[in-house]
Amino acid sequence: MHEGPYRYVWVIDFPLFVGINPTTKKPQPGHHPFCHPHPDDIAKLETDPLNVRALAYDLVLNGWELGSGSIRIHEPELQRRVFQILGIDDATADRKFGFFLQPFKYGAPPHGGFAYGIDRLVAILAGEENIREVIAFPKTQSGLDPMTNAPGPVEAAQLAELGLRTLPKPAG
Repeated sequence: MHEGPYRYVWVIDFPLFVGINPTTKKPQPGHHPFCHPHPDDIAKLETDPLNVRALAYDLVLNGWELGSGSIRIHEPELQRRVFQILGIDDATADRKFGFFLQPFKYGAPPHGGFAYGIDRLVAILAGEENIREVIAFPKTQSGLDPMTNAPGPVEAAQLAELGLRTLPKPAG
């Protein structure tokens, strides 16, 4: 990993959907429900959703993901189509994502994002095998933050609204 030249690669053509939810029988998003489908695959949204690519990308250095991002959907009709495929009706979409959907009515431009993991780059440059050796706010193996005791408890109703269930507490 730390020997030899630095080799960067852009990873593209991620699937927009990554399988079928066994409960809802609807496709599951590969990243998030706002990721733009590849323009060449839009015609397959309803007929072959698992073969639709996303306009998503990762930057990888010597096998480590340094950052990732995607182009977001900016057309209201396309966003509604994706929501329908995911089983999200118009009322639910407006209630949960209205703040994001409302600007579409005013002609939101094409947009996207990229999140760069400076901590991952520092780990590579420092010769560390584990990102936790250089991260400013490390977490335990279970994902807990010992400084803030985050994450806090989640109510069963909150999980149910997201289609999730409560897991038993780990021992200890």
